[in-house]
Amino acid sequence: MDVQQIKQRFGIIGNTAGIIRNIEIAIQVAPTDLTVLISGESGTGKETFPKIIHQYSSRKHGAYIAVNCGAIPEGTIDSELFGHEKGSFTGATDSRKGYFEVADNGTIFLDEVAELPLSTQVRLLRVLESGEFIRVGSSKAMKTNVRVVAASNVNMVKAVDEGRFREDLYYRLNTVPIMVPPLRERKEDVYLLFRKFATDFAEKFKMPALTLTAEAREMLENYRWPGNIRQLKNITEQISILEQSREISATTLKKYLPLSEVSKLPALYKKFDEQTFNSEREILYKVLFDMKSDMSDLKRLVHDLMNQGVEKIHQDEDHARIIKNLYDDTKLSYTQPNDKATSVFINQEEETSAQIQDTEEFIEESLSLSDKEREMIIKALEKHSGKRKNAADDLGISERTLYRKIKEYDIDL
Repeated sequence: MDVQQIKQRFGIIGNTAGIIRNIEIAIQVAPTDLTVLISGESGTGKETFPKIIHQYSSRKHGAYIAVNCGAIPEGTIDSELFGHEKGSFTGATDSRKGYFEVADNGTIFLDEVAELPLSTQVRLLRVLESGEFIRVGSSKAMKTNVRVVAASNVNMVKAVDEGRFREDLYYRLNTVPIMVPPLRERKEDVYLLFRKFATDFAEKFKMPALTLTAEAREMLENYRWPGNIRQLKNITEQISILEQSREISATTLKKYLPLSEVSKLPALYKKFDEQTFNSEREILYKVLFDMKSDMSDLKRLVHDLMNQGVEKIHQDEDHARIIKNLYDDTKLSYTQPNDKATSVFINQEEETSAQIQDTEEFIEESLSLSDKEREMIIKALEKHSGKRKNAADDLGISERTLYRKIKEYDIDL
């Protein structure tokens, strides 16, 4: 059987391998009575394949009934599918046949089958296993010979894991699976579908068909199409009606695409000289060179931070050394050969100095450094009879610094 003829008969647009394979599966399974489960996102065209299965089966002269399970209220779904007896519930003024009874020897297509209540799933499982059903309000089992094709846009395995769908029913429905790919995985078919819809609407509204610029076509093919074929058809219809120009640019097309999805279009790379890359290899080289540059900057930063840390350590060591020298000078200023009390003090200080271990201890001793410095200045001034120049030379500081220290410590001469 020619796939191309089937595509033309059922209005299937596309040449991707996934679509061709699905058509072949539908043709192969059609002569059998196996149950088929069609999966795929909303708007991918799942409803076409049950028609192919029915038309190429031995049931093609029987009834074909499509039921949207998600559109029927839970309280009436059993009555719709299996029928009811008169007086079985409020408003049941007469007996009524259900879809399974009407479609006897035909095909019934259960769209959005995952929306069925659990109680209805039990009834459906019985029909699939034994061909029996019971009308609402009746106790008599009835027989039906129906081919069931189901479809769902949800993850059925997840629905089973969450307890929203019976596992035994899932495996009974999924005898032959058909997975319809989303439009974003059929990029080569997007423009073909657009041209088909544009031609149809041009005939419908008596106007020239739309055409796309090269940039608009690229945007059309790279768009994610969360609503799939249904969304593409709706947007094509909008543009056909609202736009005066028959040639659509990328700027015009972008106005009709939801911003949340336009932001997911592939990014365009540019060189620093504003020339486009000639190949993906150049893009890769550019990324690698940028990474190398970033690593060099990072190494330089770490090196500078380490040098700053070393300089800080050296500064701390120099500071500690200055404090120790000043402390030693302070001790020496108290050394008087003829003063026994001072000699004893020096000996005690020498013993204490031997116990000094690290800079922290010097810093603790420096807490009274200002007092020692004041006393040392007084001693130097007394030694040189108040002559500041000589005292400053003896202390190893400038006369100006000595003058400032005298004022700072409020030393009376």
